[in-house]
Amino acid sequence: MSGAIAVLREAFPAKVRHRPLDGEELRVWERRHGVVLPEPYRTFVTEIANGTDDGPPDEGGLLPLGEKPDSWAVWEADCWMSPEPFDGAAVRVPGQPFPLEEEWQWEYDYYDHTRHSSLLHQTYQHGSVLLGSDRPGEYWTLVVTGPQRGRVWWLGDGCAAPYADHTSDQPGGNFLHWVRDWHVGQGWWRAE
Repeated sequence: MSGAIAVLREAFPAKVRHRPLDGEELRVWERRHGVVLPEPYRTFVTEIANGTDDGPPDEGGLLPLGEKPDSWAVWEADCWMSPEPFDGAAVRVPGQPFPLEEEWQWEYDYYDHTRHSSLLHQTYQHGSVLLGSDRPGEYWTLVVTGPQRGRVWWLGDGCAAPYADHTSDQPGGNFLHWVRDWHVGQGWWRAE
């Protein structure tokens, strides 16, 4: 774990870090939501920073634990196919299982409202904490329950996909891989 923490400290200089949570604040949050955060994110929020002003995602750094980006409540979903609109004011439920195990592109799939609407809403509301946003409608999330626990996922208009760890080209990189790839200029943050 000390190697992971060293990488995370290096990626986020002290000047961009928000105050870390103390252990009791974290335990209260976890009890309230019925989940224990996966490592190394759990240690990150208590030893390094509970959010940052810079770094991934590019829109403004990492969100504090349990927060939503400003755009969450107001984004216009071009490919939101559910007849029930996205409710950005709804309470997120990290303790409920994250519903996906592989990439889902609902804008290309035959979308059956009776089968897919609930899944679409659960993908955005259940089993994860929001890490931040590249831009309105594109969100990075860390799955905290279910088979994808510990993996970073990208939620975008019409698609949800696990982050790929670019050193192994396997889907489902964890928080450390996601931060490392951003920090060294790999992944989806590469300058074009």
